[in-house]
Order: sequence, then structure tokens, then C-alpha cells
Amino acid sequence: MEQWSVRDDDRPFVRSQRGAEFWVPVLAILVIVVAAAAYYYLQSREPALTLPPQVTAQPPAPPAPAEPEPAIRHPLDTSAQPAAPSLPTLANSDSMMRESVAGLIGRKAFTENVIPAQLVRRIVATVDNLPRPTAPRRMMPLQPVPGAFLAAASGDNATIDPANFARYTPYVHVLESVNAHALVQTYVHAYPLFQRAYEELGYPGKYFNDRLILAIDDMLAAPELGGPVPLARPKVLYEFADPDLEARSAGQKILLRMGPENAAHVKAKLRDIRRELDAATRAGGQASR
Repeated sequence: MEQWSVRDDDRPFVRSQRGAEFWVPVLAILVIVVAAAAYYYLQSREPALTLPPQVTAQPPAPPAPAEPEPAIRHPLDTSAQPAAPSLPTLANSDSMMRESVAGLIGRKAFTENVIPAQLVRRIVATVDNLPRPTAPRRMMPLQPVPGAFLAAASGDNATIDPANFARYTPYVHVLESVNAHALVQTYVHAYPLFQRAYEELGYPGKYFNDRLILAIDDMLAAPELGGPVPLARPKVLYEFADPDLEARSAGQKILLRMGPENAAHVKAKLRDIRRELDAATRAGGQASR
């Protein structure tokens, strides 16, 4: 079995030898949320211990310990889901995932952009890496955005060329065309596969939906830049000249690189998706109490 890791030395502005970028931003976001699936079997919590009645002759009882951090912060409710065929094993899930993702984004978009092998593992690894400093290309479920990264240079100064933003626009249109409710319902159906892949990454006992929500919230927190984005080139590769921007997560850098208009559309769709996830999460949290 191919080994997957959450660590890699790839840099955010690396380009391949054929000139295509290592980022596939918007469609990556879409596939991450569409394909990640959920079937969480709720477990009842142990009741909190109650202190015995205080006896006046005894010293006061010590305060109860603080409630520990919940193992699952965003449980999903599957009780309202209609009956569905049983899921395949993780090793045999590619066929089902190809049909599910192609049905939501269209077969043409799927064929041209999605890497159809090891889809579940690729998606889970990408979700896990988005809040980190880099999201390695080799783990992504999608083909690189066509064309080369463009920088506009003036003397010793360089900025992201606005012509670069247009390369992302078709992916934004695909994302905007997807119904957020249908997308999250698909997400809620197949979760055991993604939970299993997440545990394989080295997170036994951790909940993949928690990581997905953290990744979305991190991207929504990306700063909104109104003017040109200065670049630095200390060696071969471009970096953000602003140290604060360069220190941002991989997911936030994705949005910064696609331009303010595209980023605004992506954030709007992510908010729609987040609201749908909130609804499913609230139901799950109520059912677990």
C-alpha cells in the first residue's frame, strides 16, 4: 500500500518542469468537500459524576474538574439520511468516488481535472494539509492549473500579475454551480471511508469532520487584499514579500494567489457549505446529548 504522510518539503510557489503550477485551488476545495463523506455512529456520553451532599462537619468538597475537551467537536447526524447501499472498502472505493464526484461537478470537469486513483486518501491528505504551511502537490486529488505562474516585474520589484487570476476563473464557476445542500448530503453519506483514511494518516481517535471544518474556517480567515501583491525572490522561487502573508497557511495562500474577485466568490460558496455543515453538526451534537 502506498504510504501517505502529512509532511513534505514542497514549497508554495514551486512550478513543475512543464510550467504548470502545483496548486489546484478552487476545484480542490470543491472535491475536498464533495467527496469527504460521513457516517458517524453516535456514542452516548458517560454521565457526569455528582458530588455527595456536603456534610457540615466536613471541609468543603474540592471543585469538580473542568470538563475535558470533547474527542469529537463536530459530530454529524446521519439519522435523517435515507437508506443507501453499503459502502465499499477504502481499498475499493475509487469507482464509487468517481461516480459521486463526477455526478456533482460534471463528467467533463472530472475527466479534465481529477486524478481518479486513491481519491479518498488524496482528499483526506489535502484537507489535513490546508491549514499547514504547505499542501504538497503529490497528495492532491487534482491536476495542476494549466499554464505558468505569472509575475509582473518592474525593476527590482515584482507583484502577482493580474493576468494570473483569470486562470482560476473556470474553477470558480464550477464551484459556484454546485448546490451546497446536495454537496453536504453527499458528504454525510460516505464518511466511514474518509474517517478510515484519516486514521491511516496517523490520527487514531481523531474525527475527520473536525479537521475539515478547521480547514474551511482557516481559509475563510484569509486576508482580503485590495491592491497589487508584492513578491520576493530570494533564490529561484517566488515568495510573498510581506512576511505575514508568507507565514500564512497553504489554504490561505491559495486564495491570495487567485485574486480578490475569485477569492470573494470562493469564500461565499465556502460560507454556504459551512452553514450546511453547521446544520448537520448541530443535529449530530443534539443527538449525542
